[in-house]
Amino acid sequence: MPTDAQTPDSGNRQGVFETRLRLPNPRRGKVRDLFDLPPTAPGEGGRLLIVASDRLSAFDVVLPTPIPGKGRLLTALAAFWLRWIENQGLARTHLRSTDASDVPEDAFEPGGTTRAELLGRVTIGRRCRVLPVEFVVRGYLEGSGWRDYLATGAVCGHELEPGLLRCARLPAPIFTPATKAEQGEHDENIAEDRAREILGTAHFEFCKRASLAIYNAAAEYALERGIIIADTKFEFGLPLDATGEPIEGADPIVIDEALTPDSSRFWPASDYEPGRTQRSFDKQFVREHLESLVERGAWDKAAPGPDLPDEVVAGTLARYREAAERLTAQPAR
Repeated sequence: MPTDAQTPDSGNRQGVFETRLRLPNPRRGKVRDLFDLPPTAPGEGGRLLIVASDRLSAFDVVLPTPIPGKGRLLTALAAFWLRWIENQGLARTHLRSTDASDVPEDAFEPGGTTRAELLGRVTIGRRCRVLPVEFVVRGYLEGSGWRDYLATGAVCGHELEPGLLRCARLPAPIFTPATKAEQGEHDENIAEDRAREILGTAHFEFCKRASLAIYNAAAEYALERGIIIADTKFEFGLPLDATGEPIEGADPIVIDEALTPDSSRFWPASDYEPGRTQRSFDKQFVREHLESLVERGAWDKAAPGPDLPDEVVAGTLARYREAAERLTAQPAR
């Protein structure tokens, strides 16, 4: 594992559900809390502090039960992949630092989040204008892609051969963009033509090409370590200059996280069998628990979400940890 993930829990066994810092422009995503930081170099448009909490969202609902330690695992794995993407020459990313000591001392206030609580949870990235499309790549037929295929025989405009089984490996990975939903709303799969209209041809083609290249390389890397990356999603943004506008002529860069259990489906390769749901290293374990509540009429997939039992919390964390350990290890020879 990357060293960030070895950080002790600092005594907080309840997890970090939210962060409070004296920094400009605080906002909260489903899992991450974001703040602005000043630039460190002339001409740059400032930096973004991203703190990975232990919150977990499923079906676009933030659940009330944290998964203690999840934020540290996600931060370490996301940083590993972002550095890997850059080192492979696949794309540039927003990542600048994962060092909590880079957060200024005056950001901390009595009763607020401490520096110790930030250890292992911090990503400092370049500020960007977020492109309003999620770049989803599917190598296998599951989730909303499987549901679309059952209904139409296609996934986001990609016509597929009839008779495919659930979780079947596709002949080649497909790019299936989605709109980015507000918190509590559901992302919506869209056709490539619609994504091209939203982004413009140049940005669309660049992000599509980069997404497929990253997925193909990462899927091969993960398979060597016994993990199938069934599908994943990327986000891109345009880096900003000192005036807060996108740098003229700059290509989009990968932002947020990449190739984590929160943004991907990870399956153990040794257990893979098409025609059924797969054992997973991601939050599918939580989704299945929640689906059982829905079937019993105990939840309707609307906020507020239900509390998670201890065994689901422990099982989820164990799956995230195993995925991170496998993916950051050298393959057996």
